Amino acid sequence: MDSVDCVVIGAGVIGLAVARALALAGREVIILEAADAFGTGVSSRSSEVIHAGIYYPRGSLKAQLCVAGRELLYPFCARTGVEHRCCGKLIVATSDEQVEDLRLIHAAALGNGVRLEWLSEAAARELEPELHCRAALFSPLTGIIDTHGYMQALLGEAENAGAILAVRNSVQRLWLETSTILLAVNQNERPDLRANLVVNCAGLHATQVASSIEGFPAEHIPRAYYARGHYFSTASRAPFRHLIYPVPEPGGLGVHLTLDLAGQARFGPDVEWIDQLDYTVSLERAERFYSAIRRFWPALEDGKLVPAYAGIRPKISGPGEPAADFRIDGPQSHGVSTVINLFGIESPGITASLAIADHVAALVPRHQ
Repeated sequence: MDSVDCVVIGAGVIGLAVARALALAGREVIILEAADAFGTGVSSRSSEVIHAGIYYPRGSLKAQLCVAGRELLYPFCARTGVEHRCCGKLIVATSDEQVEDLRLIHAAALGNGVRLEWLSEAAARELEPELHCRAALFSPLTGIIDTHGYMQALLGEAENAGAILAVRNSVQRLWLETSTILLAVNQNERPDLRANLVVNCAGLHATQVASSIEGFPAEHIPRAYYARGHYFSTASRAPFRHLIYPVPEPGGLGVHLTLDLAGQARFGPDVEWIDQLDYTVSLERAERFYSAIRRFWPALEDGKLVPAYAGIRPKISGPGEPAADFRIDGPQSHGVSTVINLFGIESPGITASLAIADHVAALVPRHQ
């Protein structure tokens, strides 16, 4: 049986960032990925936005790690050549009733140490002449990023520090020992790998992986929920230079306009609660998108939207429930010295990834 110090399960943004942090700390790391390449899951189906840290409850992990991660991410991209742009965004109130919602968002952002500028309707239209709103908040620290390029940079630094990526390796079962953990990979019924530490960064499958650990306390595994978000794009360029966000809706941040690094606009995501993993984008949802987008861009013409892609958020709170915080559960919370589980790492996971990795590294027992 082969032995390794640390196994990271999942090679999305979070798994790669964690593997990099552990390898740079001198740990021996193998990254096990079930797919045939890194970053094919949640990480490849996002808005690719670098978030400022505006919306999250003060003191939450999302708030703390988003702000800390953003402060790490821009310099990382500049140093490694990852394509990105700090383009800024406008959060818009499209009715008088939503203006009060903007004031609450502004207060929450200030509580998180995030600077926003209050804009009148006229000031917002000076920035974006095609925009309809009653008022807006301008976030100068919001940006966009080439997520695939970012993951390549993370993997490169992890591998330079000795980490190994092993694709097409699906973890089936795990067994707890006194001070190590055994793993069975792919179709093996018996363990074929022993590790001192397993970090579960499996995203949509994180609760499934945790449930596969024989002897792990079930009360420390949350229920998983899936929220699908659809994206549409336009064949022609949209007349905006900044990201445009509505007031948030339950389950997400509402159908917003983001820009890719070539300046092409895309719209989404909406929120659809589903029971099975399914990335279908139904044309029937386009009508809802037209309605939502025209609240802030009334000039959008019929027939302009085309399906782009869908992503699925790995949530641990369900419909009608308050949004759950990130769960980063180490030995201090569940009592198992060889396991760290990451649950519910949805937005702003990409922005927070470097800070999440540092947080995980700090949870690793010193004696290992």
